[in-house]
Amino acid sequence: MTECPIADYDDAYANGAHIAGAEEYPPRWSALAADFRRLLEADGRARLDLPYGGAARQKLDLFLPEGHPHGLVVFVHGGYWKAFDKSVWSHLASGPLAHGFAVAMPSYTLCPDARISEIGDEMAAAISYCASEIEGPIHLTGHSAGGHLVTRMISGNALLPDAVLARIAGVVSISGVHDLRPVMRTAMNDILGIDASEAETHSPALLEPLRAIPVTAWVGARERPEFVRQNRVLYEIWRGFRTPMAMVEEPGKHHFDVIDGLADPNHPLCKAVVGLRD
Repeated sequence: MTECPIADYDDAYANGAHIAGAEEYPPRWSALAADFRRLLEADGRARLDLPYGGAARQKLDLFLPEGHPHGLVVFVHGGYWKAFDKSVWSHLASGPLAHGFAVAMPSYTLCPDARISEIGDEMAAAISYCASEIEGPIHLTGHSAGGHLVTRMISGNALLPDAVLARIAGVVSISGVHDLRPVMRTAMNDILGIDASEAETHSPALLEPLRAIPVTAWVGARERPEFVRQNRVLYEIWRGFRTPMAMVEEPGKHHFDVIDGLADPNHPLCKAVVGLRD
């Protein structure tokens, strides 16, 4: 089979332009998230705006299950490292919470105010902070740019302390961008500022996993072909190491609704995040 090379990198990474009603998703997410926070606050199970560093956006929300937590799930949001914050995604914590896990959702400094490598350092600091607050196994998940960041946490030059890395029980990257080199060819790189050196040292697909931590590469089957390819790249490269790998191309899902399964405790995505298998 012969396929043509990418002719338009901006279009290859443009999600909203290929999703009907794309503009309706962010306000819907924000409304669901705000309602969820109000409910959890009223129940005394939301610790909001916890600082994990000194910068303005170095804050996280920590949601607690009923009873003692079985462990911790950390969700890292997407937005091409240049958009959104923790407040848009709170409702996605409901699935892992139902399984008894605490859920942390950090914000981070956005490009161009930080480089992607610096955002990685911030996420390592956020995860380390949460690890000091919640006992037990740690499960990492993230969407799009967040999918890149959670796989970066367990590969290449170590960003997490050994004691924290040893507690990571699983990683689910959802629609992750695991090779930064093609992104350098998009117009948004004027904001991201990725150069060849950063792409080489911060692309998980070019790095070796640090431990044999189970990883699931998850993507919607209706996503842009480049996201499906990026998902397959991580799976194919990392299964050449000791890392237990799984790959899912979820039927019917695009880049904006592929995350919906996190909010449903019975959905295979949520189960994968907390380490359960159907």
